[in-house]
Amino acid sequence: MAPALTTSTAHTIQNVSGKTLTNSRFNNNAPQHVFPDGIKTSGQLPPIYDQLRPYSTFPKEITGPTVWKSEDYKDNPERWTHPFEDVEIEELGEAADAFIKSGRDLTGIAKVVAVLISDDFPLPKLERFLTSMRTELLNGKGFILFKKFPVQQWGLHKSAVAYMGLGTYLGYFVSQNGKGHVLGHVKDLGEDATAIDRVRIYRTNARQYFHADDSDVVGLLCVARALEGGESDIVSSHHVWNVLQRERPDVAETLTQPIWYFDRKGETSKGQEDWIRTAVFYLETGPDGRVYSKWDPYYIRSLTRFSDKGLIPPLSPAQEEAASVLEETCARLSLHMILEVGDIQFLSNCHVLHARTAYKDYAPPAPRRHLMRLWLATPEDEGGWRLPFEDCNEKKRVCLSRGHKLPKDMRLLGDEYVKSEFRAHRDVENPVHIIGFLTEWQMYAQQLEGDSWRGEHMDRSKIDKMS
Repeated sequence: MAPALTTSTAHTIQNVSGKTLTNSRFNNNAPQHVFPDGIKTSGQLPPIYDQLRPYSTFPKEITGPTVWKSEDYKDNPERWTHPFEDVEIEELGEAADAFIKSGRDLTGIAKVVAVLISDDFPLPKLERFLTSMRTELLNGKGFILFKKFPVQQWGLHKSAVAYMGLGTYLGYFVSQNGKGHVLGHVKDLGEDATAIDRVRIYRTNARQYFHADDSDVVGLLCVARALEGGESDIVSSHHVWNVLQRERPDVAETLTQPIWYFDRKGETSKGQEDWIRTAVFYLETGPDGRVYSKWDPYYIRSLTRFSDKGLIPPLSPAQEEAASVLEETCARLSLHMILEVGDIQFLSNCHVLHARTAYKDYAPPAPRRHLMRLWLATPEDEGGWRLPFEDCNEKKRVCLSRGHKLPKDMRLLGDEYVKSEFRAHRDVENPVHIIGFLTEWQMYAQQLEGDSWRGEHMDRSKIDKMS
């Protein structure tokens, strides 16, 4: 089991105004039996500015396996898909059943990544393949699509356990919001997609433009498909870089400058500003640094509430054009895929950008589009990229951005997710679906934290109060 990161070492961060902030992001009071790898704030941090390198030091052209074209894979799915074999499913199922039977907290699934031996989730048959796949994600084409994962046969609880156990062979869990959720649920919660200053787009059915998530690796398990849309596009950011260098070197240069402000959307710690300033493309530290990409247009366009007040500069005409050219280039070069129920997509956020088309759900009582999402960290000392960020070599388990205190409910399922199911099914004459949903999620929630996570979230008598 990986050593716990529960020191109280303080770190310093310099904000936009030059003020130095002390940011002690570790929590010594976190229960080690739940988080054996420690607890650390994750999310958007500013770079170490003196480690950023000028455009003149960037390569004119990137070569190697991270550079790929859609035509390389469009008609060759055998090169990027892996249908689970029966023996692999049997092994995953047995490991999940054993973990559930143990009664251990799901957030505590851990393994020694350096030697790829899991204390809690042994997969001796899959181990060699997962080792090579992790290397391929980090240093190769950067994506894979597993198929034939029996999510409908196993149900949500067992599927989540098996999926998270699989994820431990690739990296360490990273929280996905300030509530500390380490298993995200990508589905339409009925939120206003135009309120981009406070709403995260994955909780809507709107299009997601090309972007990278705030983790080293992202996983998406398809639990239910939409009626229409919700399809996936991915692109090699290294191929995009090469095309920009040939067609629009002015845009490439603009994207390497640390002039881009990204919205933290309220998920800040005490003393932090509501934004960070960084570049879109930057180089690894050390010799022969590779080109890394960090991008999400929603997070730069949501900052007008600050730029209108003169707190940060608005996007310049050059930045507006660069953002438009980047999106157009990604769309032109992308590989399109459709995730079916039981598919698991893993992507590198280091050198792959991804997008999602808008979608329309089925009407109740049919299940709505639902993906389970994992964010995983790959520390530098364990083969991860050498990034100009202070946490690039840390095992990032869970966000403590709310004043660095352990969240009261370290649940993987947000209240808003349960509430959305109530809202979607409250008028259905035969509420069998929602009752079954609640029964299954009650078992799931109790697996997360024993008896500490229950009560009003799963109490059917509260249905009318949760609309």
